[in-house]
Amino acid sequence: MLSREEKREVKEIDKYDYYVALITVTATEEAGLRYMYNDWKPLFLKGDEQIYFETSFERNGKIHKIITARQSEMGMTAAGVLTMKIISSFKPKYVIMVGIAAGIAHKNEVDQIYGDVVVPDIVWDYSSGKFVSASNASLNFGGIGFIPRPHFVNTDGAMLEAVERAMHSKENECRVHIGPMACGSTVVANSEVVNKQIHSQYVNTVAVDMESYAVMYAVKQAPTPRPIGLVIKSVCDYADEEKSDQYQKFAAYTSAQFAKLLYEKHLG
Repeated sequence: MLSREEKREVKEIDKYDYYVALITVTATEEAGLRYMYNDWKPLFLKGDEQIYFETSFERNGKIHKIITARQSEMGMTAAGVLTMKIISSFKPKYVIMVGIAAGIAHKNEVDQIYGDVVVPDIVWDYSSGKFVSASNASLNFGGIGFIPRPHFVNTDGAMLEAVERAMHSKENECRVHIGPMACGSTVVANSEVVNKQIHSQYVNTVAVDMESYAVMYAVKQAPTPRPIGLVIKSVCDYADEEKSDQYQKFAAYTSAQFAKLLYEKHLG
């Protein structure tokens, strides 16, 4: 049984300082997020070159603080480092990555369109595995074989229930897809990679990006007070040979707007 002093220590450790932390990768994503409020204030931590921005909103007479930051570069390494820094420095209750992703729609489905929101129930690393000779693997790319060893992180069930409530609320103006999101260290602009390396492992994968797995992994491994993590990204193009930057601003906007609806109206 815990002593009174030990109980006091546990109570202090479980205290959250910020309601939600929002993480972005690109300047376009950051602009879509910063558009939501007009009173962002920059924050600087001693010894940390990262620039953070803070704002807040009021709900039922209570002020909820928001912290946000953009990665210094693309990819999982930068995502994991920034996520851990935010958790350690600001102790948010929720960590949400917002932004853009490549949609993966099956050829016989006209289901995903530009600006559609994707919320993963599973985030998995499709690039984890072993390159071998083509004769020693079931996945072949010319003379190269690949043996996949995917790692995955599940999204919190209560968080997904809140996403469902937001999806079906009258305030929601976005189409939302829930399903597995693939994450890897490179941009995918080749449908062969999708068909062979991604859909062969998780056939229902709905989107692909370069950071989500690291964010969710960092959240799961964080010390107390451990936040709840979520990825909300919108389709800006597709993981095929016709990739384009044309809809990135629109996708960044819809992702941020759905995230705002979720945490302002449907999260506790």
